[in-house]
Amino acid sequence: MRKEKKKSLSILMMSVLLCGVVAGINQLWACGNMGDKLPAEVNGQAVVVSSAERNAAFAEEEAERTADFEAERKKMDAPDEGLSQTPYENLEQPAQLTRVSEMLLFKSQFIISYNVQTLCPNYVCWSLTSQRANGRVQRTNKFYADNVMGESSKVDFYDYNGSRYDRGHMCPAGDNKNTQQAMEESFLMTNICPQNHDLNTGAWNDLEVQCRSWAKNYGTLYICCGPIFDSKTPKTIGQRKNMKIAVPDRFFKVILTLGRVPKAIGFIYPNEPCSGDMRDYAVSVDKVEKETGMDFFYQLDDKQEKQLEKECNPGAWGI
Repeated sequence: MRKEKKKSLSILMMSVLLCGVVAGINQLWACGNMGDKLPAEVNGQAVVVSSAERNAAFAEEEAERTADFEAERKKMDAPDEGLSQTPYENLEQPAQLTRVSEMLLFKSQFIISYNVQTLCPNYVCWSLTSQRANGRVQRTNKFYADNVMGESSKVDFYDYNGSRYDRGHMCPAGDNKNTQQAMEESFLMTNICPQNHDLNTGAWNDLEVQCRSWAKNYGTLYICCGPIFDSKTPKTIGQRKNMKIAVPDRFFKVILTLGRVPKAIGFIYPNEPCSGDMRDYAVSVDKVEKETGMDFFYQLDDKQEKQLEKECNPGAWGI
């Protein structure tokens, strides 16, 4: 009896062992049919995905992250359109005048601060670009009254007749050769002062030509110029009884470039024939401010403004 029990137990153990072997074989066969599939979870449910599928999903996620990173980097590296232009509006224009009469006239390419007492501009300012300096519009030589002025202050071209003074441009025709409108506006009498003929055609013209050369070399120039009256009762010209035009004693011009090397310079010329070199009439912008009572380039950072305006270095401008 004991031998039979041992024999039955052995058969049972063999059966269990055999079942385990068969189950293992079946599992191996199932895995072989699944290829390289691995268990995963989706929404809490067990699923089976292949390693290739997982690699593809991972690659897709990486591509999305890379694309997002590149887009953000390009956005940061892209030039700001606002910075491609000057960060200042009308940098060439001085601060508002308080000591003299001022009527602002905005033309297409320059600004006039007009004085109805002197019947001359206090100043005319503009930004001179290489495009303007390279313009091809022909000079008109036709001076005419500015119709925005009232009859009591509307100077006309014939008011200079017989005065022996030229109709001297403040913003020159040569700086407005890029458009017909700007060229014609440069001949408005609100842009004109009585100027000694030799100065107008000589040293003053030389400075205008030099400015166009600088604009081509340095980029945009910010320019302001105008008359200086040393006497409270200046000499006047004009045949009409109520149209007496003051004759300036001197003329100033200040110039700023923010190009490769920011720099500024001023010039003061007497209203008479001027001999000698352009350097002889060069001064600091601070000097011009003292002589005119105007505040130029005030929009600049205070430290930069102070540094640029105290310098007078003609050599840095190649003169």
